[in-house]
Amino acid sequence: MSKTICLALTGASGMPYGLRLLECLLNAGCKVQLLYSQASQIVARQELDFELPSRPADAKSALLARIPSISPENLSVFGREEWFAPVASGSNPPDAMIICPCSMGTLAAIAQGLADNLIERAADVVMKEGRKLVLVPRETPFSAIHLENMLRLSRAGAVILPPSPGFYHHPQSVQDIVDFVVARALDQIGVAHKLMQRWGEER
Repeated sequence: MSKTICLALTGASGMPYGLRLLECLLNAGCKVQLLYSQASQIVARQELDFELPSRPADAKSALLARIPSISPENLSVFGREEWFAPVASGSNPPDAMIICPCSMGTLAAIAQGLADNLIERAADVVMKEGRKLVLVPRETPFSAIHLENMLRLSRAGAVILPPSPGFYHHPQSVQDIVDFVVARALDQIGVAHKLMQRWGEER
């Protein structure tokens, strides 16, 4: 049975990670419930020259046009206030949720148990239902407040996965570096991939 993964894009730098993760999840046969913040639209434009429309249906069309290899039937896109989305209720949680990239504002809200938009509510649902929550916080350096919020979430069972690439696989491009981080996120939720050579494997 295919996994259902909630993927959220927020307003931190690192949109290439998020879109590559979307591509890999769908190509692995996962059903993806995509959420995105208003700030993520700004980041997509700034980092990728990609216009992520405000209407979910238009956003889905734009994503399918940008990543033609992905399967449209397994992608659902929800708006920030779509409270009837499956991810808004513990009666229908995803198997796992990844927030990539994850802004410090989103991380702080989740750490405090807030649920003022669908991303925050979905994260709250995933944690209370005992599912895997992976946060990819793209910020540097971390302040004491950031670290305290991360520790609180880690103690609550979330995985804090900063996009810190290794170099033992001898990356030859920016894409190789992106894939390293995406591979680590996929490993956390048990989705198979062949994005990189693993430590100890012969080259």
